[in-house]
Amino acid sequence: MNDNLAYTVNQAILSIIQGDITTQATDAIVNAANSGLMGGGGVDGAIHRAGGPAILEECKQIVARQGRLPAGQAVITTAGNMEAKHVIHTVGPIWHGGSQGEPELLASAYRESLKVAAENNLSSISFPSISTGAYGYPVDKASRIALKTVATFLQKTTSIKEVVFVLFDNRTLEAYNDTLWDIKGEKG
Repeated sequence: MNDNLAYTVNQAILSIIQGDITTQATDAIVNAANSGLMGGGGVDGAIHRAGGPAILEECKQIVARQGRLPAGQAVITTAGNMEAKHVIHTVGPIWHGGSQGEPELLASAYRESLKVAAENNLSSISFPSISTGAYGYPVDKASRIALKTVATFLQKTTSIKEVVFVLFDNRTLEAYNDTLWDIKGEKG
């Protein structure tokens, strides 16, 4: 299986790699945040550690201004010390079996992150696998929602020309690769 799978959608390249999202040089990286935006475990903690205190300061200002970030929504901050210019924080749903709106909320987290990137005229964005860690969303189901939502968004004319899924472990990478092969097959 190819470790770096790419797919062209409209004018954009969607690719899947295994790696550390905090080292990506895209205009923005997406943080799978909690609603308090104060950092935590997994991707969230890694981004806050790598970016330094500037991210937390902006997150505190956002929460003071608008309150906690609901699942499915997204906001943007600096990326602090990281190579990326911005962090787009989004909150994915906690998996409760799939009957409590989880698929819609997960799709919204990806869509809203892309919308924030486009509103800020960014051309490249890196995503982790949102909600599949501590929030327990099954990777096979999450990868399908993630890739279809991103591919659908990229069908429109947008500033975004590159979307990279940066996946931490081999099991998640394989699930996303398999899903992308399925989607490519569906498209022709």
